[in-house]
Parts: sequence; structure tokens; C-alpha cells
Amino acid sequence: MALALGRAAASTAPTETPQVLIVRDTRESGEMLEAAIAAGVAATGGHALLGGVLPTPGAALLVRRYGFDIAAVVSASHNPYRDNGIKFFGPNGTKLSDEQEAEIERRVESPPAAGSFGHVRELHGAVGDYLRELESRFADLKLDGIRVLLDCANGATYRVAPEIFRRLGAEVEAIAVEPDGRNINEGVGSTHVDALAERVKDGAYDIGFAFDGDGDRVLAVDRNGAVVDGDELIALAALHLRDRGLLPGDGVAVTVMTNYGFHQAMAHAGVNVATTSVGDRYVLAELLERGWALGGEQSGHIIDTGFVPSGDGTASALLTVEALAGRDLAERDAMRKLPQRLVNVRIADRGALDGAQPVWDAVERESKGLDGRGRVLVRPSGTEPVVRVMVEAPEEAECDQVVERLVETVEKTLG
Repeated sequence: MALALGRAAASTAPTETPQVLIVRDTRESGEMLEAAIAAGVAATGGHALLGGVLPTPGAALLVRRYGFDIAAVVSASHNPYRDNGIKFFGPNGTKLSDEQEAEIERRVESPPAAGSFGHVRELHGAVGDYLRELESRFADLKLDGIRVLLDCANGATYRVAPEIFRRLGAEVEAIAVEPDGRNINEGVGSTHVDALAERVKDGAYDIGFAFDGDGDRVLAVDRNGAVVDGDELIALAALHLRDRGLLPGDGVAVTVMTNYGFHQAMAHAGVNVATTSVGDRYVLAELLERGWALGGEQSGHIIDTGFVPSGDGTASALLTVEALAGRDLAERDAMRKLPQRLVNVRIADRGALDGAQPVWDAVERESKGLDGRGRVLVRPSGTEPVVRVMVEAPEEAECDQVVERLVETVEKTLG
């Protein structure tokens, strides 16, 4: 499949000898899939350039810098090492459109055309090029005297994240920087941030950051050990960039999962907010359509198209420190998060939610009760037979009461 995908993707390029960059994270299956994709590219007469282990946003940056036709990233992000996947970026550094992906799928089934073969070569210096891009963007950021603890998830950031923080003057300690092919995301990284939080607090660090396996998202930890999610990081960045005149349209794009407190804070600050479906690709599409620059997700995918049109955990961590401008993250005031509770209700058929009128009547009733103070979100999972019931309210008690009533209605109607 990887061989066929490499061949199909390369064959969609407009040039006869497409240039395809291939990078990967640290999973043990990465080299095998990298080689298969490269063979597929060469089978079409294309040239495969192997960039080695590099964060996903590095591919998005370098495909533009060198004028490559396509970049392929071999990674399964925050998933366990047994999983792996392939995602493609176009020459402008963005993920492929649905139409482009459909064309690749169509060509996967087509027999390879006879012709001359291309080449497979290493792209030397890819890590250095990515670091130079980061160093150029944050050239004015001085981190002297700041103690930083980084959790690199034994993944793609294990070299670049500690290095760029050191280059900018920070006192850096990094954990989960010894990948062995199987320990990526294993009890570490942005999906297991509790251990980092304890170490930041106990070790008297000023700030901590946890990346995911492919390095396209980040969560922060303040000196007291409190986890700071993507919503708060985006709020900090939005006010900072707006004050520097670097927030086009004075707007930010976020998803339906973004905390209601974010919307309240942005409204108070005069920042426009667009809301999309869950997924960083939808956030980016909204940004490009509106000509805005900043957006992201609660999970820590943060996109600043002024740097790269992709989530970039390392750049987002540096942007956070830049936005703080010497202030303490523990004293952040960009937004006040409302209590949030999410319950997954298992049902027989998630598609039945559309016609479940008692559920929607209950949603409307509870939404009216929280109007201007909180919100209700009920939606089916995209992958499981589950209905997700989320409520945000000013107080924990009210949040719990509303959730319990809605869950009971969903269970009675669809259980």
C-alpha cells in the first residue's frame, strides 16, 4: 500500500520528474514505509528525497523552501508505536484537498505505467534547515535565565525542540528524548502530560512543554504544575499578535470543542472568532478562506500561517514564551476557562441521533438556560458508536446537573 501510495501521489504532480520529500517520526516501522514510498516515487520517474526524522511542520516548511512538488510524512501522531500512517502536503505546504486525495486513491488502483526510473537520495541537512527557519522567526526572542522542561514524547521533536530553546538562551532539560522505535508516546508527550506537570512543579522550572509524536501540537505546564491547553495558548497568542499588528482581520479560527470562556475573552478583547468542525484541516481551511493567520484546537494543534500553514508544536511553544514577554504563565489572564464536562454515551447506532427529536428538544431547552453564560454540544463520534455530550457552565455544579439531564435523555431515546 505504501509503495502504491508513493507511486500514485507522485503521478499526480504536474511535472514529469516530481520531487517528493519524505520525512518520518521515530516508529520502528518508519524506515520500512519510507523506503516503500520512495520506491513508488522512483517507479514513476520521480526523485525521492529522504529527510529522515523531522517534525511534520518541518515537511510543510521545506516543501515550500525547496520548491518540491509533494511532501510525505510517515507518522501516526500521538498513537502507539504499532500504528503508522502517511499524510501528504502539497507544494504550498498545506495538506492535500479532498479532491486531490480522491485522485490519489483512484490512481492507487491503476497499474504503473512503463517508463524510466527516478532516484532515491538523502536530503542532508533537513534538521538544520528547519532549525534555521525557527531561529529566523524568533530571532528577537531572548530566553536567557528561563528554566524550561521539555517532554519530546520520544518522537520527532527529540532533537529540534531542545536545540532551538538552547540556541535562544534558555536553560533546558528534556525528557523522552531517547527513541528506540517503540517508546514513542508511551506514557509521555502531550497525551500523558501529568508526569511532566509534576516534574515542572517539583523541579522549580519556569515553564514546561509537552509535544506529541510527530511534533505538530503542544501543551504547556506552568510553574505550579497546572496544564495549559490549546485554548489558553491560542488566546495568549491572539492578544499578543493583535497588539503587534500580526493578526490579519483581527480574527482567530477554532473548533466547536473550544471552551466557551475563549469566546467570551475574545469578544471582550474585540477579536473575531470563526468556529469550525473538529480537525486542524478545517481550521486551516477557514484561515485560508478568510485570509487570517491564527487558529487551532484545544488539543494543542496551533497554526500560525505567518510561519507555516500547519500545526507546529515547537513554534507554538516559542510563540507562547514570546507572548508572555517575561511574564509568568501561572499568572496568565488571556481567558477564564469555564468548567467543562464531556460524557460519551454508548448507543447502538450513532446515525440515529439525527432523528432523535427528544434529544434535540432537550439540547434546545438546556441551551436557552445557559444562553450567554455557557453552552451545550451534542454530537456523534466520527469513529465509534458513541454520542458525545459536552456542557460548559459558570459553575461545576450547574455543569454536572445539565450533563446528567442530557445523558439521561440520550440514553432513554437511543440507548
